[in-house]
Amino acid sequence: MIARLTGTVAERDDQRLTVDVHGVGYEVFCPRSTSMTLREGAEATLYVHTLVREDAFHLYGFGSKPEKAMFLLLTGVTGVGPKVALALLSDLPIAELAGAIARADVTALSRVSGVGKKTASRLALELKDKVLGLGVSPVMATASAGTPALPGAGMGDAVSALVNLGYSKARADKAIQTVLAEHPDMPLEGLIRLGLAQLAKG
Repeated sequence: MIARLTGTVAERDDQRLTVDVHGVGYEVFCPRSTSMTLREGAEATLYVHTLVREDAFHLYGFGSKPEKAMFLLLTGVTGVGPKVALALLSDLPIAELAGAIARADVTALSRVSGVGKKTASRLALELKDKVLGLGVSPVMATASAGTPALPGAGMGDAVSALVNLGYSKARADKAIQTVLAEHPDMPLEGLIRLGLAQLAKG
């Protein structure tokens, strides 16, 4: 089984990468939290889960061990396949996803495409205690309607994304802090996009 890949990103889209490893191109399905931090031509190390079925051989890749561990927990729940697990990891940063499961926030989980309230309830019931052992700090509070989210909630992930794109941590920190000063409620994808715009200004 393939457990890890290190190579060059030859092609990418929202949830799929082609990673060139010594001339062999591996197609790897991954959440947006992984794919959006990598650019074509960049070197990447992915933690991989290999899924072998009678009619398929699929690789699922993640930028961190906790993300891979979360994927395995999710797909261990009845009714949650790889596609739904990737959707959950794509729509919710891992700390928010762990928090939603730990506090049994069925509403937050069921907003994800492919996750109904029954599946969301099952996720909370079966994984509530397990997510606490993933090595991430679950976000245990959520903003109520009309209340802004905590400023900087996605700062760490955004900075990591920019560092993975080749920028220094100091420059990435400064860019994201500048964005958050003007847009404190900006979601992760927006933080990264505006952070890149800040860096492009020099």
